[in-house]
Formats: sequence, structure tokens, C-alpha cells
Amino acid sequence: MHQGRQPEKNDAADAEAIVEAALRPTMRFVAVKTEDQQARAMLFRTRQMFVGQRTQLINALRGHLAEHGLVAATGTAQLKRLADAIEDSNTAFPGGVRDLGQMYLAQIEGLNARAAELDQKMRAAAKEADVARRFQTMPGVRPITALAIETFAPDLATFRRRRDFAAWLGLVPKQHSTGGKARMGKTSKMGQRDIRTLLVSGAMAVLQAVERFGTPNNGWLTRMRARKPRMVVAIALANKMACGLWAMMTKQEDYRNPAATMV
Repeated sequence: MHQGRQPEKNDAADAEAIVEAALRPTMRFVAVKTEDQQARAMLFRTRQMFVGQRTQLINALRGHLAEHGLVAATGTAQLKRLADAIEDSNTAFPGGVRDLGQMYLAQIEGLNARAAELDQKMRAAAKEADVARRFQTMPGVRPITALAIETFAPDLATFRRRRDFAAWLGLVPKQHSTGGKARMGKTSKMGQRDIRTLLVSGAMAVLQAVERFGTPNNGWLTRMRARKPRMVVAIALANKMACGLWAMMTKQEDYRNPAATMV
């Protein structure tokens, strides 16, 4: 069958499509961010850039020194071992390697200072925002996490139910449904990465506290941890945290039962 020619993409066609979409009653629109939200978003992105550059420098230094016989594991925790070897005059490095290594260390230290300064600004901003203060009453939600939700998430009241917010974050399983049977797959991870990462990190901290110290009403986490890997449990807890944050915001209430997250 011969198909008709598709209309060309141009400004007039785009304008017509926008008007048609705007007339549909079920169409949802992205909320316009305030100037404060845009400024906080720049703060987050700048910190991410500095942290990424720091990681790049550490990995590069580790790779270079490995060529000269000093092998260290990955991660920022191994930086001290590299620094001690560079500062130790007894370490057998060829000429110039020690000087270049010190240049790397100076750059890394500068990025550490900048990242710490931005962390302090983010914590101060989280104290000033009422919504961020409310979010921090939930266990596992740190100041930076609370500020990220207020910065990057739309008004949580725009989500009809709590699962919609968790899905927007990418914290729900993929659905593979056919023949009337619903099959759940792995977590989608197709949502807002910044908030999702921070929530999973906070959930991991809660889980570690439960494993180490034990807390009241932690039966759900204990049972999950006995059957599932730690990261799977942390993602499940992050999902419950997201649902709780939606309820707190829509009801305009602080977190009333700190142990409920772990029931």
C-alpha cells in the first residue's frame, strides 16, 4: 500500500503540534523551574563536575604509578597510599615521576577543597528550605538528598499516586506483561538519576545501621536481607522511601514514625 507523504518538520508544523497537544485534557506539562531551583541545579552540577574530575585524576595517577611498580586498588580510599609513596624519598621512581605525581596530588587537593565548599553551601541551603527540612525527618534522607528532591523533582502533588513518583525516579521493576499475566523484571533505572542515586545511598546507610546496631520494627528489612543481596534490599527500601516522601509532601506532614520505613 502506498503511504502518503509525511509532513515536513518546520516551525509551522511544530507550532500546530504544540497547540494540538495543549488542547488535550490529559496532557501533562513540565513545571517551569524557579530561579532558585536553577541556581541550586547549577550548584549540584558543578559539584558533580568537580567530583568527576577528582576521580579522573586519581585513576590517572593510579594508572601511571602502576607502570612503575606501585599497584593500588581503585577508589579514593587508596589515595593516601599513593601520596605516601610519592612523598617517600626512598621510593624508587624514575626522574620526573615524583614531581608529576605531586602535581596530581595538588590538583586533587584543590578539587577536594572545592567539593567540600559546595557541600557546605548545599547543607546551608537545605536548612533554609522548608520542604527540604520536612524531607530530612525521614531516616536515610540527608540534607543533600532533600535539596536534590526540591531542586530536580516537580511538585509531588502532580503525581496521582506514590508509585508514580517511584516510577519517575526509576525505582520500580520493568513490566513485561502478556496474555493477561504481569511479569516483573529488573528495576528500570529510567528516571531522575540524581535523586535515585542519593535515595539508594541513604537506604544503604539505613540498612548498614540495621545490620550493625539493630533497630525496632526492622523485621521487613531483616527478612529481605536474609533472602536478597544487599543492593536489591537497598533499592527496595529506596522505593519505600520515595513513596513515603510523596505521602509527606501531599499531606504536608513531617515523618511521623522513623521506624516505619523498616517495617
